[in-house]
Amino acid sequence: MPDARAGDICDQAARRAALSEGVPLDILRAISRVETGRTHDGRLQPWPWTINVEGQGYWFTSEVEAKTYVFRIFKAGKRSFDIGCFQINYRWHGKAFRSIDAMFDPQENATYAAKFLKDLYAELGSWPAAAGAYHSRTPSLAEAYRGRFQTVLAQLDGSVPPHTHVASRDPFTGAAAPLIPVQPVESKGGSLGSLVPAAGAATAFIAFN
Repeated sequence: MPDARAGDICDQAARRAALSEGVPLDILRAISRVETGRTHDGRLQPWPWTINVEGQGYWFTSEVEAKTYVFRIFKAGKRSFDIGCFQINYRWHGKAFRSIDAMFDPQENATYAAKFLKDLYAELGSWPAAAGAYHSRTPSLAEAYRGRFQTVLAQLDGSVPPHTHVASRDPFTGAAAPLIPVQPVESKGGSLGSLVPAAGAATAFIAFN
């Protein structure tokens, strides 16, 4: 059974990123839960060792297991996958990191997400709009994600309401899957990355350290 304390890793990284980048902490906490959240003792917690591959989510019990899986799919030719607390997409954002190992680092993952959200806030003028664009520039997908974000944001200090089911990039229907490694949660909501491509972004090819 995964150690629930691993969920604290994302919140600690979010706290430091919020301070360094000037993004409200609760915005980052909500994003991490929409992206990787699972319930434990009635509360929604983020999970740092989460991978999403072309719409399928995997929640691993440890960093080693998550890295082993990514190394395997990378060697098999996969390039579109999301990593960590904030589900940073390798194909579109990998060049911002020294390596895939660096993308796994919760602090680097959180800091990049905070910078990206801050840029989106400057462009769009509100945190809910920034959250929607963090997920997708497609209006319908952004709107659905924004609604989930606002629900999670409102419930940060309470229990998860009965009908709030949160999974990374799910179709916003159906219950969240349990924390079981290598069990895919297949998305029916499209194959867009968790973070939209940056302007002029090219596919990244960054090997492990």
